[in-house]
Amino acid sequence: MPKPGNTKLVAARVAAGYRSQEALAAALDVTVRQVGRWESANPPWPQPVHQERLTRLLGQSLTDLGFTPPTGRVETSAPRPGHLAAPRGTGSVPSQGRPGIHPAAVADHYTSAVIAHRGLYWTVAPSALHPSVLAHAGLGHVLLQETAGATRQRIATALAETYLLAGRIEFFDVQQPERAADTWVRALQAAGEADDPLLGSAILAHTAFIPGWRQQHDEAAERMTAARTYARRGPASALHLAWLDAVEAECETRCGNTRTALHLLRHAETLLADGTGPGAPEWLNWFSPARLAAFKGNTELMAGLLPQARDTLLGALDSIPSGEDKQKSVILGDLAAVEAAAKRPEEACAYALRALAQLRDTWYATGMERVREVRRALMPWQHEPCVRDLDDQLYGWETTVSALVR
Repeated sequence: MPKPGNTKLVAARVAAGYRSQEALAAALDVTVRQVGRWESANPPWPQPVHQERLTRLLGQSLTDLGFTPPTGRVETSAPRPGHLAAPRGTGSVPSQGRPGIHPAAVADHYTSAVIAHRGLYWTVAPSALHPSVLAHAGLGHVLLQETAGATRQRIATALAETYLLAGRIEFFDVQQPERAADTWVRALQAAGEADDPLLGSAILAHTAFIPGWRQQHDEAAERMTAARTYARRGPASALHLAWLDAVEAECETRCGNTRTALHLLRHAETLLADGTGPGAPEWLNWFSPARLAAFKGNTELMAGLLPQARDTLLGALDSIPSGEDKQKSVILGDLAAVEAAAKRPEEACAYALRALAQLRDTWYATGMERVREVRRALMPWQHEPCVRDLDDQLYGWETTVSALVR
């Protein structure tokens, strides 16, 4: 397969929501041919009038976007004010520097740490794991400059997964969506360097959560279209395609389209029941039939299908594998929400207290937000003893300080 062109610019364009060269050209007030030249394997240095527009629109420096300054010239443009800088100790995916310094085994060693981080995510506190993941990304940048060929490609793949994990921590564990957006752009750039369309699909689907949770339906839908396009180049496993359905269903649910979401979830169930096709990559360890049931239970809750939601979520709770404690707090929170909607405050408080106990062991901002939503739903019963007991736990010293710090 021929080496793609300026993958850094392509990745930044897609991550910013411009699915086509035509869309970016319109936003920059340039021709499509000009964008095509910039996205080629040897992009020309932009004219000064275009430098500022590119960096402001895409939020990265020109070198981060894959441009090389002409000899004797330095870059003067900067990302738009207020844009998040790269994680400390890292930058954009670099062009190949001094290749061939390291043996092929260096890719095995680097990837082994990525695999370890993949497993540690489920139980290690995000405040402890996140710095380690970012430091490993910094090492990956160095190794990209000092390797070549298949070894460099494997390093780029591992770096893409590292950034994907860092973004997951930022988005789901500590609720910093803007920082996660920046990190996932770098993940997409690394996946482009590796020419790994399935990782690209996974990263793009993660970026859809950001507009989806903000109820920005059209932007979320565009990112999911891009994710599915990359998945077709895979080929993708049934698990991967079912997860794409689940992500899109969550975005539709948060935008109020529960009927569409339930249709997507039924399609995902069919895919998993069939089970044919290629196997899933090892890095796709955040999805399973139990997690699909958790997605479905939340959508049924939002659709007002309370008996169905209760049954689905109880099934998900029973089947979730041991060690996936973060997801348990979310399921317990949704079960509490079902009981609150059914006007059963004592049952709602019991599930919410179980979720809080889980969160004390394994912090997960998404799980805590579910509990807070339940507490808001319990306002009509706030003077009941069960709700006051919940408040004692929800606003205890340890829980309150932990929530503020994290």
